[in-house]
Amino acid sequence: MSDFPDRPGARPEPAEIRGFLHYSGWLTGDEQRGILSDLRAVARAAPLFSPMTPYGRPMSVRMTSAGKFGWTSDRSGYRYAAAHPSGTAWPPIPDSILRVWRAVVPGAREPECCLINYYGAEARMGLHQDRDERDFTQPVVSISLGDDGLFRIGGTERGGRTQSLWLRSGDVMVMGGPARLCYHGVDRIAPGTSLLLPKGGRINLTLRVVT
Repeated sequence: MSDFPDRPGARPEPAEIRGFLHYSGWLTGDEQRGILSDLRAVARAAPLFSPMTPYGRPMSVRMTSAGKFGWTSDRSGYRYAAAHPSGTAWPPIPDSILRVWRAVVPGAREPECCLINYYGAEARMGLHQDRDERDFTQPVVSISLGDDGLFRIGGTERGGRTQSLWLRSGDVMVMGGPARLCYHGVDRIAPGTSLLLPKGGRINLTLRVVT
């Protein structure tokens, strides 16, 4: 277990993994704590909820969103919605999060959704594609906070070989270009590997252009 000491000097360069760009330790400790504070304000306005899959099973992650749209799921299917299940509008995406997007994907359109997933110790996310958006030329940016998560990357078709890596607190991942529609998921969480969240767990933010 380790805290997140601030790192002097330039931001790390990304490593390419199957077309994904992995910025290891991109966020400093202060930046992570600032984002976490902003996320608490988002969750007060739009509380975390446990979505149901179209197959009638609850997802193991809890989620909420910020931005013009939020992602949700129920018996009607996976989709973006203009309001939280409570009926309230999603809060705006905090500037601390938008700064990450603008730094790692300069020139991309501004994100319209920040999906916030909270993973407890037993939570998983099966292999899936992000294809509920209308413009696949725009990237998806992922920010990891809290406990380590074992992230798995496949190809653009189901089946075949996959590759896994541990995403740690402060890591940023960019999924764009030919890798935009690659299958990906989270196989497991490593409890106790982070001091960022007082009660443990992992928060993953994914920024998307929806329209």
